[in-house]
Amino acid sequence: MQAFLKGTPSLGPKPQKSKPTAGPSGEKRQKPVPWVEKYRPKCVDDVAFQEEVVAVLKRSLEGADLPNLLFYGPPGTGKTSTILAAARELYGPELFRQRVLELNASDERGIQVIREKVKNFAQLTVAGTRTDGKMCPPFKIIILDEADSMTGAAQAALRRTMEKESKTTRFCLICNYVSRIIEPLTSRCSKFRFKPLSDKIQEERLLEICEKENLKCTQEGIAALVQVSEGDLRKAITFLQSAARLTAGKEITESIVTEIAGVVPCKMIDSLLQTCYNSTFEKMESSVKDLIDQGFAATQILNQLHDSVFEDERLNDKQKSAIAEKMAEVDKCLADGADEFLQMIALCSVIMQQSSQNN
Repeated sequence: MQAFLKGTPSLGPKPQKSKPTAGPSGEKRQKPVPWVEKYRPKCVDDVAFQEEVVAVLKRSLEGADLPNLLFYGPPGTGKTSTILAAARELYGPELFRQRVLELNASDERGIQVIREKVKNFAQLTVAGTRTDGKMCPPFKIIILDEADSMTGAAQAALRRTMEKESKTTRFCLICNYVSRIIEPLTSRCSKFRFKPLSDKIQEERLLEICEKENLKCTQEGIAALVQVSEGDLRKAITFLQSAARLTAGKEITESIVTEIAGVVPCKMIDSLLQTCYNSTFEKMESSVKDLIDQGFAATQILNQLHDSVFEDERLNDKQKSAIAEKMAEVDKCLADGADEFLQMIALCSVIMQQSSQNN
């Protein structure tokens, strides 16, 4: 029995696990990286369209001095990419991890974290040379991404640390809404507004990516990507990658981009408006039900209806203002979780009512 518990002697050598070998060329396979990360700017010069910010940062990098920064603007315009590129240029790839602390809204950033983690990191002193012998600034950078989601107490705790540790640390606050940052913090920072990227700049970047990835994309497809992204380059690149996976080497067309982005085809929006203008309530209800049943989001239908209604010359300003007021109510109700079908019916009823005044 004891012999059984101890285990029987092995009959032969254990089979060794086969180690994963590299490819036939002897090179390791590269891990797939999302294109948003793959084509993120590596230096300040690569940042698109934000001339004022780039000019100030380049002057600061030349003098190796940097003020506290506050970047604000719409998502996907390059705020995080810009400060990360500047930090890489300042410190080089080796010191970058030691000298930069990046905290996002997904991390815990209450008052306790500001008092402990941020304060302790800010108090550390650093040398003014890099490992490769080049000079670098004798301070660290703390990046607080999505700073507008920080509590008021955490922002208040940060202002004293920002002032006290100015010799050893620079702060960069990044947010979408500058009005949510308390006044004492904004007064301690140099503020830079990031503008939504122009259509031309987006087209150039997307065509550059298409060339590097050997993609075929029609001019209409590129224009559709720019239109659905609404100045958000990150969203445009993500849609382009999704379209490339869907087509598997074939040409990317406008219809594929529309399908990927979940945009309602213009013909369907025009058809719904025509039904509201010229048909009965029953037909309008059927058209709305058909749109919702096809899986289109009510918020997307609402946004596209908004654009179409205000471009329509058959309605006067008074009628458009009444429809806009209803659109605002519907948008609020949808945000609160109301039924999409009922809200769309309510909106289309108002459009039908206002258009009937022309007859």
